[in-house]
Amino acid sequence: MEIFRTVEQLRQWSRAQRCDGGEGIALVPTMGALHAGHASLIRAAAEARPGRVAVSIFVNPTQFGPNEDFSKYPRMFNADCALAEREGATAIFAPSVEEMYPAGAATFVDVDGLSDRLDGKSRPGHFRGVATVVVKLLIAGEPDLAFFGQKDAAQVAVLRRMVEDLRLGAKIVVCPIVREADGLALSSRNTYLSAEERKQALVLSKAVRRVEELVASGERESAVLMEAARGMFGAEPAVRMDYIELVDWETLLPVLSATHGTLFAVAAWVGKTRLIDNTIIG
Repeated sequence: MEIFRTVEQLRQWSRAQRCDGGEGIALVPTMGALHAGHASLIRAAAEARPGRVAVSIFVNPTQFGPNEDFSKYPRMFNADCALAEREGATAIFAPSVEEMYPAGAATFVDVDGLSDRLDGKSRPGHFRGVATVVVKLLIAGEPDLAFFGQKDAAQVAVLRRMVEDLRLGAKIVVCPIVREADGLALSSRNTYLSAEERKQALVLSKAVRRVEELVASGERESAVLMEAARGMFGAEPAVRMDYIELVDWETLLPVLSATHGTLFAVAAWVGKTRLIDNTIIG
């Protein structure tokens, strides 16, 4: 497995794969601290493009707010490389901040409207940073497929719109949420949780499961579904709810009733850690 530190190195590698008679490459963008959820993305990419998978490991400063956890975000590069290689990656792109954001950089990507909804509303500027770094990665690696997890469903909506609007060549591939045995959605931020907070955090997946049960029984009304989810949080008063929303997955705008493809999403603070979870109806 090769490790690249510059955009030019990644680009040359990508073009060499295509010139070698392949269909192109798959890119799995990450911020490192890889876990089983990331492993599932890398495996899916390796199945789609055997021997032609690049994993980016870059903690992107522009998607963190001034009071967020950029400095303490977990960094474990050697372990990440070992996991990526084991799951089928053939290249790692691990640039410096200076490589991705040259001195004086003044170009950023805003996806108007969507970037201010769900996590974008709670974390102003977050999706601006996400869209900017992802478009840089897509330009650098020139992949034909880019893999993301459903856990970041709002991010997926923003990136899909960006790719469509800019007519970029990459197709966004979304893989299912990977959960612990007790239902907690895997996240690099789970490592911040104390033992007690880890138990409290299960309320997010319980709320998701309750909505899924109601939909399976025939309930479709948004107000009923969201009230049921809020009721789950009543049992965990230490968890501070950020949002509970039922939205169109394309626009991230609220809907009155759930239909196939509707996104139910929840975000909450467990101690000092903000966690998210969701389900796609149907």
